[in-house]
This record gives sequence, structure tokens and C-alpha cells, in this order.
Amino acid sequence: MLDGLTAPFSAHAAMREAARLSGRGKTVQAFRLLARAARGGVPEAQYRVGRCYLEGAGIPISRRHGTGWLERAAERGYVPAQALLATLCLQGLTAGATGGAGARPGSFFSSNELAAAPDFTGAAKWGTRAAEGGSADGQAVLGYILTSSPAEMRDLEASDRWYRISAAAGCPQGALAHALALAREAGTGDEHAEVARWLRLAADAGLPTALHLLGLMTDRGLGVPAAPAIALKLFRQAAERGSRAAQTRWGLALTAGHGGVRANAVEGESWLRKAALKGDAEASAFLGELYARGGELPPNYAEAASWLRRAAAAGHAGVARALGMLCLTGAGVPRDEQEGYRWLRVAAASGDGHARAYLANLLRNGSIGSADAAQSSAWFAEAAAAGDMVAAFNFGVCLAEGVGIEQDDRRAAEWLRRAADGVVDAQYWYGRVLLEGHGVPASPEEGRAWIARAAEAGRVEAEVVLGELMLSGRGGSHDPVGAPQLFLKAAERGHAGAQLVLGQHLARGTAGERDPEQARLWLQRAAAQEVGEARAELAALPPPPRAAFHAAPPAACALP
Repeated sequence: MLDGLTAPFSAHAAMREAARLSGRGKTVQAFRLLARAARGGVPEAQYRVGRCYLEGAGIPISRRHGTGWLERAAERGYVPAQALLATLCLQGLTAGATGGAGARPGSFFSSNELAAAPDFTGAAKWGTRAAEGGSADGQAVLGYILTSSPAEMRDLEASDRWYRISAAAGCPQGALAHALALAREAGTGDEHAEVARWLRLAADAGLPTALHLLGLMTDRGLGVPAAPAIALKLFRQAAERGSRAAQTRWGLALTAGHGGVRANAVEGESWLRKAALKGDAEASAFLGELYARGGELPPNYAEAASWLRRAAAAGHAGVARALGMLCLTGAGVPRDEQEGYRWLRVAAASGDGHARAYLANLLRNGSIGSADAAQSSAWFAEAAAAGDMVAAFNFGVCLAEGVGIEQDDRRAAEWLRRAADGVVDAQYWYGRVLLEGHGVPASPEEGRAWIARAAEAGRVEAEVVLGELMLSGRGGSHDPVGAPQLFLKAAERGHAGAQLVLGQHLARGTAGERDPEQARLWLQRAAAQEVGEARAELAALPPPPRAAFHAAPPAACALP
């Protein structure tokens, strides 16, 4: 009551009365008294008036007036004003500030005024004063300035020191930053435990990044006992507070029912969608997979393609390959070969070996142009030199067939030999190289041995070639009994060439007894696969015997 009477005459009394009125929700009356106290030179009142202008509390929002009053308080040494000004400078909300309205009350930075570029010089000036004045928030802001400002202003050692001081003073932002600084060097269990301790302080204050990082450490048992269920609770809390990465993890847990969480594909999809709309490539990829796979949610290839496009545009190489395949097949999107090739190239350029191999197959088939052929062969050469056996095989094939690179049988044989130790297709190719003497002296024995290895591993073409070698006795023993078994094995798996060869041998009896009917069966199957030679063989076969017709005797009729 006394402050109300003395407020017209005392700036400090006016400020105290303003605080009382503000607590009762009378923001307009409170602002008038605060303004009187601010004009009377009270730094705290100047700070509060500045905040009122920034927040729209009892007065229309004006960034110009807000920062102006904050600067008055800061110049008088009011530390909270200095800390807030440093933050506003970082946000680019001090340069060219002009009045305006339309923001939501309660938010510093929701004005419809556009922010400028960060003012690191101003931020450093006010941040240093606030930090040296003992503001834990100011110390955290200064630490950030010293790591994120232009190179000539950075000082990582000083930044870590200010973060440590801020964290020790109980500032959640300082604790989070100090934990991240410690994590850069953490290697032992005790060091990880120290990181987790500071993260917990920040997480207890509800910082979403701290909650997510503490969840990761808890999930992996890093610095704290492994507890997947507790980790999921932390991910959920972080997700609810807006952490994009945590929304992805929580959405995945709900979708798959991990960690004791009851599976809920609909709710999981909702969280993944939130993260994906914020630009999370993993969330977009999982959404694409979710809609492509179907299950609790019905398959929707158009929706899958939409999310895969988002993920691919964000640099997700595996999704770029999947999207390329969708475009090539027309699943969920209009069939567009050029678009499909483009996404495959994106995936291949990111190091996706499967995309590179698929492009190589397309190149060998002549489906895409020479520029892509040259790029693919260069990718294969690079990966092969690094020890990738599949890449070594593909590079060998490029050299053997002159795909994207000058044909070189000798080098092709060298790379195929390297790959043959671990790649079945390379065993078959290298075996053929040795049989035919391309780039190396012909060696039927060694070639047959490599072909046999590929056949044993299930390479159907190798089974057919090995069968022919066994019949001819080339490179090893003559085996007319084992050869038909290999032909039959390959023919039953749908190999048209094996069906033709088996039919020919059965028709002529060159691999055992003649069997025209079985020969006809296999030749018909080969002909159904558009093998022209099979049709000619069928025409040369004698017609099948006609079944004999036996008339049944008439049944006895009983006379009436």
C-alpha cells in the first residue's frame, strides 16, 4: 500500500508496485510504473521494460525499444541485461531493430520482424561483461560465442573454461555444453561417467538435447549402467520437447515394439513424420520403408516414394538406391528410367556398392550412356584398390568388356583373379578367362577347377559349363554320368541353355541312353524361353507315338 502511495515520487517504489500489479495480472498498469522507474534511472526497471517490449507484456512489441532499454540497463552494469543482449546479438535481433506488433506474448523471438545476420562482435562484448559479472547464463553464451564465431574470434580453450564455470554454477545450458566438451576427449569409463553426470544435470532441467544424449549413453551403457527401458523413457521425454533425433528413435521403438514398448505403428508413424518434416533423413527413410513394406499400416507406394525422395534429397545413400529402383520399376511413381538412373548415380557417388554394381549391370547391358560407364569404372577402380572384392570383380568385368574404360584383357584377368578368392561370379569369369586364354595363357585344367568352385557355390552358368567340360573331358576327366546331373540341376532352376543342352543330349544319347520324350519336354521348356535352336531341335524329333485305341465290348442288354 505504501509503495502505491509513494510510487509517483520514488522510482524504486514504482518498480516494486509494478511487480505487485504484474503478479495480479495487471500488465498495462504495471508497465506504466516500470516505465516511470526506468526513466528514473533504475537499471532493473530498464531491463524489465526492455523485456516488456520484446514480449509484448502490457505494450505492443517493439524490438527497437526493447533493445534500446536493455542497452541502457547493460551500460549501467546490469548483468541480466548484458546476458540477454548477448543472446539477441547472436540471433541477429539487435541490428536495425524497428518497432512492430503481431508476436505471441511470452516469446522473445516470435516477432514478425526479420532477424539479421548474427552480430558476433556485439555478442562477444555483452557476453564477456555478463560472464565476468557472474551470470551463469552469460558464461554459457560466451562459451558458445567462442566456439561458433568467425575463426579470428574463436578460442576453444577459453570456451571450455567458461562452460565449466557456467556448469558449476548450475546453468543447464552450461552443463550440456561442458558435457559435450568433455565427450570430445572421453575414453575411459570414469570419463564417460563424468560426461553422463553433467548431461543428467541438463536433462533434469528438461533440455531436449541433453535428454536425447543421456538416452544414447544409457542405451549403450556408456558411463552409466545399460538400461534400454530407461533410455526409451529419455527418448520419449526428449521427443516431446522437440528433439528431432529423439522423435526418430521413439517413433522406431513404437513401430517395432522395442525395449518393452507396446508396438503401435500408427503412433510410431506420427513421431517419425514429425522428425521427417524437420528434415531427419533417417526418419524419412524409415517412413518410406514402413509404407513400402506394409503390415499394420497398409502399403502405399506413392507415400513410400514421397518419403524416400525426402530422405534421398537429404543425402541418404541407401534410400537414393531404393528410390532409383522405384523409378525404374514404376512402383509408387511414374516409371522414369532417367530419374531412376539419376538416383542410382546419387547413391553410387555416396559410396553405395550395391548401386554401383547395379549401374554396372545396366552399363554392360547398354542401358545407359558412356559418361556413366566411365564414372562407374572409376568408382570400381577406387574401391577395388582399397580391397573391395566385389568392386574388383566389377572392375575386372569393365576391363574385360571395355565398359567405361579401354579394354585390357591382361589387367582384367589380374582383377578377376583377385576377386575370385571371395566372389563366386569372379570364380566363374576367371575360369572362363583361363579356358579361353584371354589376357593369360590358356589353362583348361586351372580354368575347369575355378568353374567347378563356382558350380559348387550354386552359379547356374558354371554348372552348365562344367557339365560340358565333363562330357568333353577338357581340363580333366571324362564324366558322362556326372554331366547330365549338372545339366538337370541347372535346367530345373530355369536355365534356358541348360534345358536346350539337356534336351539335345537326351535326344541323341550322347550323355547316356536316348530318351526322346524327356528330350521333347526340356526342349519345349527352352523354346518357351524364346530359344530358337530349341524349336529346330523339336522339329527334328520323331513325332510322339500315337496311343492305341481299344474299343470296349458292348454291354449285355437284358430283354424285357
